[in-house]
Amino acid sequence: MKRIISRLIIFIGISFLVSCGSLQEKPSVKQGSRPPVNKSTDSGHIKKALYSQFNEWQGVRYQRGGLSQRGIDCSGFVHLTFKSKLGMHLPRTTRMQMMVGKEIRKNDLKAGDLIFFKTGPSSNHVGIYLEKNKFLHASEKKGVTISRLDHVYWQSNYWKSIRI
Repeated sequence: MKRIISRLIIFIGISFLVSCGSLQEKPSVKQGSRPPVNKSTDSGHIKKALYSQFNEWQGVRYQRGGLSQRGIDCSGFVHLTFKSKLGMHLPRTTRMQMMVGKEIRKNDLKAGDLIFFKTGPSSNHVGIYLEKNKFLHASEKKGVTISRLDHVYWQSNYWKSIRI
């Protein structure tokens, strides 16, 4: 019985560590089986892929450490979106995703750029820029949704943007 309880405690502990931005891993961007996407010349393709992902995932609830349509967190959603729709492998955690690519100014955002927010003293949030001040993400309150960067909450918590 003690063995089962010990395993359960370890499982719960690991589940909390897999949330947005808490595990350590090497930063990497690997090309998948699809050909690489040229973001600078094919933003139409990227927008279409991102809206397709939104249509497939809209409303899926937020689950810390989740990586499926039963529940997903922000970094897991970014990870799966880049893998399935853009053929690129990004790290799983927010902390590692923010180390990949090149930092850009907020007013230079293009479809597919990552947007990071500081949502607490030690917590971060990530989304994917779409167009016209809109971004795609897994929200704790609304699940997978599209939000506006000029909304007072996101505007006040904006941190930085990264282009892969």
